[in-house]
Amino acid sequence: MKKWGLYIALMIGPATAWAQVHFADSLEVHAGAVGTIASKDYQPLWLMANHFGTISDRKGDVSTHVGFSNGHVWKEDFYVRYGLDVYNNDQFHQTFIEQGYVKAGYKQWEIRAGRYEEIIGETDKDLSSGSMGISGNALPIPKVGIAVTQYTDIPYTNGWVQFKGLISHGWMGKDQYIKDAWLHEKNFYLRIGKRKLKVFGGIQHYAVWGGNRKDLPKITADWQGFMDVLLVKTKDDGTVGTSEIQPNRPGDHRGIIEGGIEWENDQLSIRLYNQTPFESGQGIDIRNIDRLLGIVYTNKQAGSWLEKITAEVLYTKQMNDFFPLHQRESYYNNGVYLTGWDYHERVIGTPLFIDRDRGQHYFPSMKPFNWNDHKDSLRAKGGNIINNRVMGVHIGALYHLPKKITGRTLITYTQNYGTYTNTALFKPMKRQWYTLQEFQYQLSSKGLALKASIAVDQGQLSDNVGFMMGVLWSWRQ
Repeated sequence: MKKWGLYIALMIGPATAWAQVHFADSLEVHAGAVGTIASKDYQPLWLMANHFGTISDRKGDVSTHVGFSNGHVWKEDFYVRYGLDVYNNDQFHQTFIEQGYVKAGYKQWEIRAGRYEEIIGETDKDLSSGSMGISGNALPIPKVGIAVTQYTDIPYTNGWVQFKGLISHGWMGKDQYIKDAWLHEKNFYLRIGKRKLKVFGGIQHYAVWGGNRKDLPKITADWQGFMDVLLVKTKDDGTVGTSEIQPNRPGDHRGIIEGGIEWENDQLSIRLYNQTPFESGQGIDIRNIDRLLGIVYTNKQAGSWLEKITAEVLYTKQMNDFFPLHQRESYYNNGVYLTGWDYHERVIGTPLFIDRDRGQHYFPSMKPFNWNDHKDSLRAKGGNIINNRVMGVHIGALYHLPKKITGRTLITYTQNYGTYTNTALFKPMKRQWYTLQEFQYQLSSKGLALKASIAVDQGQLSDNVGFMMGVLWSWRQ
């Protein structure tokens, strides 16, 4: 609790002092309680996934939260925003900060620090199965960075060419195989077009690096190490072990190549996007057919009941099979940073991949890692992500019903093939359906909203039914 108090003071104190000089223009205070219950000892996927780690994966629970956000604008271009969200889960035994941040910027340029919700990529934020980079499935990772938050005109292009991007430094914490590792992330996007038709493309790069572990050699974690990670240099960061193995890139690297096209008018917009994952230079290859392909239709007509439809196809079964088996990468896994692309027992990218924590519910023989076990014992058990070869189809819809009711429907079908190094559990291939039906009713006069959801998982991994009931309250100045 003392650490949380210090954290809150560091985040909110400077912004509060600034607010005494300038006016508050967007204060919002919110609170809520959500109850979940399932037929199994864990929740169906879409009741738990893509909620930024705020829903516990247990048979029944009550999650409460309280928070606020505020912003101040000076001369229309300069701004400061800050916020805090505190959650209590696990039958009131687990309290954690889901968001606690300060952001300051000029127009689209922004400096940010703390935990803050962020989905990276051009996937649909409301209905997607999840970006393959950062999807909003895991608790936000604390970080500091600078970003161009929206597409911004490049000078001398008359508005035809725009860009956006970010670079951040984060802290992965102690709930990892390698304690106190750092996160490096950066991305850059270009968009061409300023009328109805626009074409966009970009690249995301992530690296978990540094950190320490008693039964491993000392890992490079200095300024030169940061530059090596930033520039993706080939070097030995202390984890290679023997001179017989050629030095690799320091840290655990992965990324996304993304591109798409968007067309819109006054009545509708259609956006097509494609994400191609890579774990090393192997994946940056025209032969790589693994991808998340999606299309979003947005209805912009006022008064229409239908707001948005999203459809996606996920295919990650190839896994660089144009290389020999012993040279292939395994999405979200790493031979040194054994936690992989996982944070606080949730996959950071697409939740359609399965980690050991989730896999224990599907397979009695599967147990989550104890990161304090000896390195040889952990490495002998294989990767933390046990299913990353997936073929899936996903459909989502967002719509309005009479009497201020909003509905959301998700339907997902997957075929699961495990990993190249762990095929026993997924032979034969496992078929699985994940569905969600959600309704929210807004009580306009009271600032209250009532929320109800039912989710059904059915297939060769799990047959599970779950319910969620919640009440949300918000007040805006």
